[in-house]
Amino acid sequence: MRNLVIVESPTKARTISRFLGEGYEIKASMGHIMDLPKSKLGVDVDHNFEPIFELMPDKEKIIEELKKAAKSASSIILATDPDREGEAIASHIKDMLGSKSRPKADRLLAEKFRRIVFHEITKEAIDEALKNPGDINSNLVDAQTARRVLDRLVGYKLSPLLWQKVRRGLSAGRVQSVALRLIVEREREIEKFKKEEYFTINALMSQLKKAETQFELIEINGDPPGGEARKIETQKVFNFYDGEYKVTKTTIENEQKANEIIADLKTKQFIVNDVLQKETRRSPQPPYTTSTLQQDGAHRFGFSGKRTMRAAQKLYEEGFITYHRTDSVTVSQSAVNSIRSFVKKEYGDKFLPSAPRFYKTKQKLAQEAHEAIRPTRISELQSKISSVKSEVGSDGVKLYELIWRRAVASQMSDAVTESTTVIVDAFDAGRLPHVSCDYRLKTNGSVLVFEGFLKVNPQALLDKKLPEFKASEPIDLIESLAEKHETLPPPRYNDASLIATLEEKGIGRPSTYASIISIIEERRYIERTDNRFIPTFVGVAVNDFLVTNFSDIDDIEFTALMEDQLDNIAHGKAKWIPMIKEFYEPFSKKLEKVEEMKRVKIEVEKTDIPCDLCGSILVVRIGRFGKFLSCSRFPECKFSKPFVEETNLTCPKDNGKIIIKRTRKGRRFYGCSNYPKCDFAAWKLEDINKNSQPKADRPLDDKVQNSKLNAKKKKAKEAPRV
Repeated sequence: MRNLVIVESPTKARTISRFLGEGYEIKASMGHIMDLPKSKLGVDVDHNFEPIFELMPDKEKIIEELKKAAKSASSIILATDPDREGEAIASHIKDMLGSKSRPKADRLLAEKFRRIVFHEITKEAIDEALKNPGDINSNLVDAQTARRVLDRLVGYKLSPLLWQKVRRGLSAGRVQSVALRLIVEREREIEKFKKEEYFTINALMSQLKKAETQFELIEINGDPPGGEARKIETQKVFNFYDGEYKVTKTTIENEQKANEIIADLKTKQFIVNDVLQKETRRSPQPPYTTSTLQQDGAHRFGFSGKRTMRAAQKLYEEGFITYHRTDSVTVSQSAVNSIRSFVKKEYGDKFLPSAPRFYKTKQKLAQEAHEAIRPTRISELQSKISSVKSEVGSDGVKLYELIWRRAVASQMSDAVTESTTVIVDAFDAGRLPHVSCDYRLKTNGSVLVFEGFLKVNPQALLDKKLPEFKASEPIDLIESLAEKHETLPPPRYNDASLIATLEEKGIGRPSTYASIISIIEERRYIERTDNRFIPTFVGVAVNDFLVTNFSDIDDIEFTALMEDQLDNIAHGKAKWIPMIKEFYEPFSKKLEKVEEMKRVKIEVEKTDIPCDLCGSILVVRIGRFGKFLSCSRFPECKFSKPFVEETNLTCPKDNGKIIIKRTRKGRRFYGCSNYPKCDFAAWKLEDINKNSQPKADRPLDDKVQNSKLNAKKKKAKEAPRV
């Protein structure tokens, strides 16, 4: 008799099989086996919101194979992922393998089931889990059921309304709608923002026979030309829907005032007022959570959240990292000891703090008490790179290196820098400097004294060593320069900033951040421009309709409250049916009222191009395959043609026009209008002016990239061993 182990994916099954002996048979369910039906609501609102889960059509063969294997198995071990989704999958598998028509057989079969949980796919973790099997956590299953029911009620009740009142084919989601609202609100603040000019003044100064140093004017005192007594910098705070945004500008608001100050500086004497030196200690950051990993993936490599999670999933399933869906920063004691031993051996005692570091999560409820994301084995980084690359590709290597450096650095000593601030005063000749000054200037410098954790996790920290200054010593002005600036509007969201905001506001959970963004992008409610999100006209119309009619649902506080209630269910502190009932009753009443509302008109982008058929103006519309040009008189006139976004640049290969294109996944890139005769393409505008074609010139769809990678793997596996 053999033990049957059931996991979600073939990769995970293959990795686990390396650690288990001949007495085990490992099978994969290929993800969820049951789901709510696609063609109908699938929730019985009249009978305690009972979900009607059905076997997914493409999983019938898999279930038959699992049933066959279960009959001859001495035990059935459910080893799905350690979160709510994994628990729900395990529960559904148990239900499907049981024989409803034969109670006695069903009871005997139920006794075979064991649930094991592990957070890393290593021999030690799996052996420990097998020694301590448990039962399926019904609280986690209930929390997942509640989420599916809640999302289904919102999606399937709101989407038909969008079809009626906005446009056919649209859909709404509970959490995605809030993310869309953030992006739309930010865009409107950018549109309302009024730029203001201001100037900064820098002065190049030197000591006698010493190096020149640049100082910045920070304060105007007394009553010099063009200004009254005040500091140079002021702040304006803008209150946005999602928080505050600060704009810093100087009180030097025009060029005339700046020139008067520069002229006046030439008449002054200068003296060093003070030299401030202090030692600054910089501590390492905690190991990665799902959110911080996705943010760094976006910052460092330009990865979308979906791309980061895809690479992390492979790393986890191949046994290289711990479970990658977590908002906890805690690390097991054994892992801490392993990291500290590695640091001591590789870098020496001075890089190891006297006691282990412990970190606290910023989240109210860390998901299912997971560990932070860390390597399963702490060994020399370069020795791991080749094995990681052969299994998961270049994306996996980049991500693994980030995870490894962050985890090791988290148990290392502080980095120590020595910072110096020099204050210089300007005053009229003959005036005592200690009485008053007309201007005050400042410069800062810093020198890295001890690397600490930066030894393994280098970050942007450039030394700026200043000459040696002494208080009260005179200093000469060489020249001063005014620089013009403009206040900047709040930045548009990108993957990193949107994920950070969602996490901060309690919207979604680690497993949902990537899907939230990808869903509203696939629905074409938003577009990416230089990796920043811009709402489309359709997205704006959908958002305005939801905010106007469902403001209490399409709201940050309400959505965060729903997440808290789901957490309470997962922790056994609440029941899911009362929670759904409390939400649904007022929601259903509002649905009835909104059905009486008038249809919303979607704005369109107008062009100056005449219609080929009737001569009316063409407008830009968004269809299933993206933007296209259509007659403004549609449906009376049905003329349409492809929409081409032009730039003012020419192709470096054949001098054709550079136009904006998109991959099948919707990612934006720049290509030659003469394609396929000319195959030049680039991800970024700056790449176009380079003499040589960049490596990433031919943007490939994710499916193409994956198929090439899989083909290489298949060829390598099929090759005869020598």
